[in-house]
Amino acid sequence: MGKRPGAAAVTGGALLALLCPGAGSAVAQDAGPFPRPVSGGYASWTTADAEPADHGMTIAVGEPATGGSADRAWFPATGGGADPESGAAEIELGGTARILPASDAMPPLTLGGLRLELDGGDDGGSGALYARTTTDGHARELALAAMTADGAAPAVRAGGVTWAGLRASLTGEGARLLAEWSGEPFAEGDPLGRLDVTVGTGSAPSPGPGGSAPPAGTPSPSPDTTAPNGPKQPSQPDRATPSSPAATVSAGDLAAGGEQTVRGAGFEPGEVVLVAIDADTRYQAVADEEGRVSRAFPVYATSVEGTHTVELRSVTGERVAATRFEVRPSG
Repeated sequence: MGKRPGAAAVTGGALLALLCPGAGSAVAQDAGPFPRPVSGGYASWTTADAEPADHGMTIAVGEPATGGSADRAWFPATGGGADPESGAAEIELGGTARILPASDAMPPLTLGGLRLELDGGDDGGSGALYARTTTDGHARELALAAMTADGAAPAVRAGGVTWAGLRASLTGEGARLLAEWSGEPFAEGDPLGRLDVTVGTGSAPSPGPGGSAPPAGTPSPSPDTTAPNGPKQPSQPDRATPSSPAATVSAGDLAAGGEQTVRGAGFEPGEVVLVAIDADTRYQAVADEEGRVSRAFPVYATSVEGTHTVELRSVTGERVAATRFEVRPSG
């Protein structure tokens, strides 16, 4: 028996309603009840272990969101507010998420007006991911997924907050939406992936419990890997004017399967900085009060031998720094 989708393709006025939440939206363009407005940032959503993938479905994105590798997408923070003291926040995300069915005979399910509500707390707290979609030609907002932290408090530093490893699981109404649209079985609690969220909060007061530590979820830097004939000097930053940012890595060369750390300077305090490896944006960090950033990342065992690039770019695109390192075969 053919499956009859319960949500149609989004066109015309329905698309406008989907992308532009009404006045009843819980997040205002300013900070609202929160002491600090959100001033840029991104939510990184990884869906490799999400329930739709188990049904042969994929998740694509619409601008200004961008897709990356390993089933990861990046949604820019476009509004809302945060409380660095408690880690609570309401964050509006730009772009749309489109769930693509396994069969071309069905239209995709488009989700817009994405909004995160996080209540913070020492254990990372909980919250919800809201979305707008259309059913029978009518736009509506629903709590798509419940958000749960892995027990780690948000990392708070001057001018920014990071929530890492937020687990998304379908709510009852989110599961019903997907089941009615696809005809596939979905249940409350089914996984919908993980989110890492970093937002800027402008010129903030002194850092909270997060102090000056790397963003939550950042792997602990390991000692520099050395070559058999002695250590190589750390890479030198690409030459830049005195007012431009600069980047270095902790190891000029290292074996595949090791860990690298990129460090940058010359960014604006509190600025959200994206980290791209070989032009693939994978991570983000927040500049400290002196405009410095640091991010550790794995160099996978499957990495190609030779030269690789690391780029640090502010979310505004105004400040960019790049550096390089060599990968040699493991063993």
